[in-house]
Amino acid sequence: MKMIPFSPGRLACFAVALFLSLGVIAARSNAQNPPAAAKRCVVVWSEGTADKDIYPKDINGAIAEGLASLEGWEVVMAGINDTDQGLPDSLLNRADVLIWWGHKKHDEVKNALVRKIVKRVKEDGMGFISLHSSHFAKPNKALMGTACSWGAYEGDSTILKVTVKDPDHPITKGVTDFTVAHSERYSEPYAVPEPQAVPLEGTHTLKNGGEDPSRIGLCWQTGKGRFFYFQAGHETNPIFYDKNVQTIMRNAVEWAAPDAR
Repeated sequence: MKMIPFSPGRLACFAVALFLSLGVIAARSNAQNPPAAAKRCVVVWSEGTADKDIYPKDINGAIAEGLASLEGWEVVMAGINDTDQGLPDSLLNRADVLIWWGHKKHDEVKNALVRKIVKRVKEDGMGFISLHSSHFAKPNKALMGTACSWGAYEGDSTILKVTVKDPDHPITKGVTDFTVAHSERYSEPYAVPEPQAVPLEGTHTLKNGGEDPSRIGLCWQTGKGRFFYFQAGHETNPIFYDKNVQTIMRNAVEWAAPDAR
């Protein structure tokens, strides 16, 4: 059999044809088996001061447990005692939503970190969810631009009835009115800007038989980011194990995410 020698030009043409053929095969393979979409990221941050008898893995552990069923989400636990107070740039910059619980260590949070969080929310659209006593947390106050104080703080309630005020709001999807044992109440007024939505309200039943109504779930648009504050949740109550509250937390994460808009 006569061998046909390859000239440099023929060899180049053969290489191009082979490259194009492999490209077509790869394109067909990708079309049949598209790459998995990158997971979104929610960071659950806590200062680590909750009662271990109530929250053995701290409050962020209980919340992360409730978020585990979210499809397409990576759930990351972080805390003030971790490196860079739990929010190094590599994590903060890829977080779609940040959930914050604090109580006794507000002043220990570094101002530089607060500025980064505010930038991520207002300029980049990261969602922010603030819980109970986090109304006095530095990021919460910086985003609201007000004192964020309640009219009163009393440990004289027994039951909190949470009422779905707006059943069409995404945060209340699958949620109906419910009650939880709840000893500490915050009383109106709440010194914050007028919320854009109040999907959840509540009534505290007091030990003396009286009642005290207040807003429980409040929503704002803060720059490019969405902000949700959930008032119930004192660290002596296992409220974050409640199935209704876990549903609210999952809904709030989905609602606050930048790609939900």
